[in-house]
Amino acid sequence: MPPMTIARRLRAALAALLIIVLLAGCGPAPAPAAPAPLSLPTAQIVGGPRPEGALEISAPTAHPAPTAAPPAPTATVPPVTPPREGPGGLPFPLTLTRLNFGVVGHLYYTDRAMALAKAREAGFTWFRQQIHWRDIEDRSGQFFWGELDNIVADVSAAGMLLMINITRSPAWYTANNSDGLPEDPATLARFTGALAERYRGRVQAILIWNEQNLAYENGGRITADDPGHFAEIMAASYTAIKAADPSMIVAAGAPASTATNDPAIAMDTLSYLRGMYSYRDGMLRDYFDVQALHPGGSANPPETLWPDNPSPAQGWTEDASFYFRHVENQRAVMEAAGMGDHQVWITEYGWATPNTSPGYEFGNQTSYETQGAYLAGAIRYTYANYPWVSNMFLWNLNFTVLQRESGRDPNHEQGSFSIVNADWSPRPAFWAVQQAIGDVRAQQP
Repeated sequence: MPPMTIARRLRAALAALLIIVLLAGCGPAPAPAAPAPLSLPTAQIVGGPRPEGALEISAPTAHPAPTAAPPAPTATVPPVTPPREGPGGLPFPLTLTRLNFGVVGHLYYTDRAMALAKAREAGFTWFRQQIHWRDIEDRSGQFFWGELDNIVADVSAAGMLLMINITRSPAWYTANNSDGLPEDPATLARFTGALAERYRGRVQAILIWNEQNLAYENGGRITADDPGHFAEIMAASYTAIKAADPSMIVAAGAPASTATNDPAIAMDTLSYLRGMYSYRDGMLRDYFDVQALHPGGSANPPETLWPDNPSPAQGWTEDASFYFRHVENQRAVMEAAGMGDHQVWITEYGWATPNTSPGYEFGNQTSYETQGAYLAGAIRYTYANYPWVSNMFLWNLNFTVLQRESGRDPNHEQGSFSIVNADWSPRPAFWAVQQAIGDVRAQQP
């Protein structure tokens, strides 16, 4: 056995021993002033690129400002909350020690073995699966987990880490019989707590909702009161999840990247974030581990940003929300609100290619080769400039396959973001992303 392999196995064994000691030490002894890093056990990935090994979680640390810093906020920046003990005696908020890589895909009623094999081959160690709450809980309050049990088992067996993204309420829990956010936060908390209990140790993160600043995702309208309502939802769900599994990472849903302010369409990204963070003097600070964010993209290269470094693309260029680097402006809002000790996870980033969907015409400017260059550029730019980002999920892996399987238009916009074709063959972006992830991993300690 090569010496390097022996060393890695020894490190894994020591990490596992550390977990046993920590779990056994739940008695009255005082907690240490600075908790030691905690490694969550995961199966080793077989084949493909070098696996990350155990998931390392540590207390938050101060980071230097990014190279391409956003404009300084005008308001006085509150001091960052010092590291403290969270649920289960773990550091709060939970943070990752290096930049991780994940992919958004769909594992329901498709070739899961192929999807997971392709995800690993591309270099991803995390998989994000969205679920619809309305499909699991019925009006009686019973849960029917169904195929989700098989998905969780298969992701775990593949040696990948899993983030579940919860969306779509049962209609009877909403104010207007829609599938937007529930009226009573306790109803979602009951569901998230049950999910965390059922999949304890096999689901590593739960993402609460998705682009809830869009009227459709919120229930049909979006008003100034809704960011505060979402903060209450986060508080209830966070508490329920941590009661079931303190080591599970809880992510606050990402607002869509938009500058639109129309109650029937959307609230702009930055206003929504400010509303979340200012509600009840910043109560949200205690009820999430990481903030999910969605940068823009359109047909704009990842290093460009309006107005100082605008894109040469045709259209969708004259607002920061169209750009990948809009994540910097969103991070500035976090820091101005005193949330800088919470890391960011980019839970969707991607570039559309030619498609036939109205509203996504910008994809017609981006070839498959250019898509690959932009995705690789975004990965490298994030690693070089955003020390506060510890996970990034590419949108998406296999929606082309889903379109073929369902008989839908193969040129639908969702498939245009994919990195594989409808027959699972890799697009140029697949190889570009694989190389970029490998390059970053080689540089990380």
